[in-house]
Amino acid sequence: MAQTTSEPDASAVRRLLPPRVNAETMRFWAAAQEGKLLYGYCDACHQTHYYPRTLCPYCFSDETQWKAGSGHAVVYTYSIMHRSPTGPYAIAYVTLAEGPSILTNLIDCDFERIKIGSPVKLVWRATEGDGTPPLPFFTVV
Repeated sequence: MAQTTSEPDASAVRRLLPPRVNAETMRFWAAAQEGKLLYGYCDACHQTHYYPRTLCPYCFSDETQWKAGSGHAVVYTYSIMHRSPTGPYAIAYVTLAEGPSILTNLIDCDFERIKIGSPVKLVWRATEGDGTPPLPFFTVV
């Protein structure tokens, strides 16, 4: 079912609360304010992961580094939620060109165009409050 003008895009009407920033995620959110999406890379096992963290989720090594993603991805899987107080929305796992997968919302697109394998690109949405980091979402290209 295509999104219609009588049903607003959920991302346009729902509240976007700022993320909780802590010492481990501070660098991630600072990069987000510059429009960069960071992911983690482990020098020990050579795996990429999202979200970036101090320890590798695969081998538990502390030999991790932050890398900036291109913002390009493909839809791995998705679901469209039609029953919501803010209108329909699409939730998806997208796989970044660099490897890791991200749970996200697909926004600003016709839901009928969403398919597994669809190319998507990163878009940022401001959160409530001055100076708070934006949140990463994706849209079908």
